[in-house]
Amino acid sequence: MAFIERNVSSDGKRVMTVEQFRRWLTTAFDTNGDGRISKAELRRAVRLTGGLFASWSSGQVFRSADADHDGFIDENEFRNLAQFADKHFNVMIIR
Repeated sequence: MAFIERNVSSDGKRVMTVEQFRRWLTTAFDTNGDGRISKAELRRAVRLTGGLFASWSSGQVFRSADADHDGFIDENEFRNLAQFADKHFNVMIIR
């Protein structure tokens, strides 16, 4: 997780790119290394990140991000997850 700079905007939101967000999730929580985030892996991320994502309901987040409803957040769906985080939580996703 050290590869993400701890940039913080003036309103206190952590600032990261979609790519930084994707790398952080897959590096820290893709436990089987398949490049996708399962519902169980996202649930673990929500539990372990407390401060940054404490109010996330993993089910709500997962349904919002898993566009093809295959049970995984894959390379094409990380943007959905990042948009959800940008809109609802203390994260600013920059392009």
